Amino acid sequence: MRWVLPDHIQDALPSEAHQLETLRRRLLDAFRVRGYQLVMPPLLEYLDSLTTGAGQDLKLRTFKLVDQLSGRTMGVRADMTPQVTRIDAHLLNRQGVSRLCYCGSALHTLPSTLTATREPLQLGAELYGHAGIEADVEILRLLAEVLRLAEVPASRIDIGHVGLFHALAARAGLVPGREEELFDLLQAKDVPTLQVVLDDVAEPVRTALLALPGLYGGPEVLERAAACLPQDEEIAGLLGELRQLAAALADLPISFDLSDLRGYHYHSGIVFAAYGADSPAALALGGRYDRVGEAFGRARPATGFSLDLRELVWRLPARGEAAGILAPCVDDAELGREVAALRARGEIVVTALPGHDGTWNEAGCDRQLVKRGDRWAIVPLQGE
Repeated sequence: MRWVLPDHIQDALPSEAHQLETLRRRLLDAFRVRGYQLVMPPLLEYLDSLTTGAGQDLKLRTFKLVDQLSGRTMGVRADMTPQVTRIDAHLLNRQGVSRLCYCGSALHTLPSTLTATREPLQLGAELYGHAGIEADVEILRLLAEVLRLAEVPASRIDIGHVGLFHALAARAGLVPGREEELFDLLQAKDVPTLQVVLDDVAEPVRTALLALPGLYGGPEVLERAAACLPQDEEIAGLLGELRQLAAALADLPISFDLSDLRGYHYHSGIVFAAYGADSPAALALGGRYDRVGEAFGRARPATGFSLDLRELVWRLPARGEAAGILAPCVDDAELGREVAALRARGEIVVTALPGHDGTWNEAGCDRQLVKRGDRWAIVPLQGE
């Protein structure tokens, strides 16, 4: 049973691996032409660097081990975003706007859903240094374009605002343990239990917190929120940010869910989740996380998103790699020039090692080079 892999860990066989690599190149090129520069953080780091500022949920998802050189605890990254934030804050140290992108394997102690892999191929983009709503608009538009290029367009992008929850929790005077409990209940939209848990919270905050699970839908939700949430300058400002997003992204399939607080330990403002037509789970997650850079000595406004390339490819039709051409294993200068010319045009040319006749279709060949007179010609592969 040495070939059996751990649960939720998979090989990528040739067809899937080709799709993954093709999609990775396409999306990284889309980032590049928009000014997002590629970075490649290490797979391993000291644990305090990987999980600082990222919340308890990331700590639980991180595999831990002891560094044999230093004796310190290390972790295998479960999320690349804190690493990219460290690079921006500590290594690049730019004064202005910084746009960074990345793609690499991460590792989770447990799968995020019943069908998810524990080794996602995480791809994402982050924008640092601009606190205005323009950065959030850019990132959300980039996310929509990435999913379009991946041929899994977003059918819905849910937007929330962690600031609303923090503002109401502060007014309710909740201690951290109760805040965690309230967060879980809001995520589950468990209104009956919320009513019990909030029994001792004073009005109008109690009514506002109970209203959050029902505040989801189109931009009209923001007007309902303005009517049932406390009428003060802070909350009005947060709702104003969401209104600006609604106006700027009117051509995208956006909706609002004011109780969707995923990653609230980590995020500080607008959060979002993108869904495809046939995806019960989110295809991509993101939001604003202005405070995370403090752990690396430099707080910077920050917003971005990430997704798992494997999840996207699993939703695409299976597509094999382009068929190849079989070339005989002979010493012929003209053949060598023909093979080089074909490969320069992007054709796959496989050299036929001796003794394997009848098996080259397994290697993806459907044509072969044969000599006709003094020229080499491409003909259908025979005898397979």
